Amino acid sequence: MLDDEYPVRLRDIREVSPFLFYEGDLRTHDDGMSVVGSRSATAWGLNLAAEAARLLVSQGLSVIAGLAAGIDTAAHRATLDANGRTVAFIGTGIAQSYPKENVALQREIAERGLVLSQFYPDAPPSKVSFPMRNASMSGYGLATIVVEAGEHSGTRIQARLAGEHGRPVIVTDRVVETTTWGQALVGKSNVHVVSSIGDLKVAVDQVRRAPGRLRDALEALSAS
Repeated sequence: MLDDEYPVRLRDIREVSPFLFYEGDLRTHDDGMSVVGSRSATAWGLNLAAEAARLLVSQGLSVIAGLAAGIDTAAHRATLDANGRTVAFIGTGIAQSYPKENVALQREIAERGLVLSQFYPDAPPSKVSFPMRNASMSGYGLATIVVEAGEHSGTRIQARLAGEHGRPVIVTDRVVETTTWGQALVGKSNVHVVSSIGDLKVAVDQVRRAPGRLRDALEALSAS
């Protein structure tokens, strides 16, 4: 983490990993957003994840996901198909692949984007590695987009951590309607509830403009 090449946003969070292993195009400054959700996604969720990924690509943003089955896979695949940049945070060592059906996808992301791991190269998946991975995903990106998730989905961990990190959370109304933790997000600062890809575009624009608005407000305050 003391290297100049270490991703700058990861330095902002208390869970910052002391080291990272990577394959691909590592960037110190990498504007992107996480697209996350259930491994057991519905056709609706998979389609929205792909649409969200294409939207982020059209905005020149990296698409961050965890290489899991379901929503993550849909987001990675749609990004690559749109010739965008995708970043995979994995819950194993860099020399491992999980799930096995995503071995080829992980290799393609390493060739065309970036694969990151905070674990020793041969580390297997574990119950603690995925929540740790979610913390890093939240810290790396500008915001977290929660597409579809169940009551006990690990996605809720990233949504909670994003709030603790001061990162915006963009959540679909379906998650709000079907989970108690989604309902609890409503009304909180930095939380955007969306019901369509149009709503999502507005929320993404708001997140991207927020730092500029803050700078303008601070400059106006200092000038007064």
